This record gives sequence, structure tokens and C-alpha cells, in this order.
Amino acid sequence: MTQIFQDRSTQEFTDLPIFPGTSWSVLAEPVPQGSIHRLKMKQGTIIPVHTHPADEYVFVVSGSLKTGDRVCEAGCFWTIPKDTKQGAHQALTDVELITIRLGAMGKFEGV
Repeated sequence: MTQIFQDRSTQEFTDLPIFPGTSWSVLAEPVPQGSIHRLKMKQGTIIPVHTHPADEYVFVVSGSLKTGDRVCEAGCFWTIPKDTKQGAHQALTDVELITIRLGAMGKFEGV
């Protein structure tokens, strides 16, 4: 086995048409249907209330977003147990997140 590196300059972002103003770069699939990814949200972007059928972990790399009633700034980290309603997530500035999701994406209300 060898280590696998992905330098920032080689990480390509793909738009997520379901959420205009978002793009992501999937870094790894730690479990089937799961992902470790960078997510960018342009200021004003909203990801609606949703759940995931798997645990999720989120770290704010840069920017500020409101998730539910909480404002999260760069450096904030939170966990979401599976099947927990979360969001809506609203980008108050341009935002970058690193998310680890240990299973399938799940359903989004109103999408």
C-alpha cells in the first residue's frame, strides 16, 4: 500500500445543479455511497432542510454560514448523527466546508 496525495491544485470542483451556487470536489469515498469532500457555497446560497441516513461531520474552512439557528464561522466543527434533521444551510459569505459523510446522501425537503 502507498499513501495517495491530492494537492489543492489538482482538486477539481464540479457544480451541483440541484443547489445553484454550490460546487464540490470529492476527495475520497470512505464507505460505499459516502464521501469526504470540499464544498463551496457562494454567498446567498441555501441548501434546504434535509437528513442523511448516515453520520456526517462538517468543518468550516472559510466564510460564515447559518445552519438552522446557529451561525458558524471558519474553524467551527459539528457532527450530525444519522437521520437527524439539519439545515437549512445559508451561506452568509462565500463559504468552504469539508464534509465527511459515512453513507448515502439522503433526501432534501422541497427539492
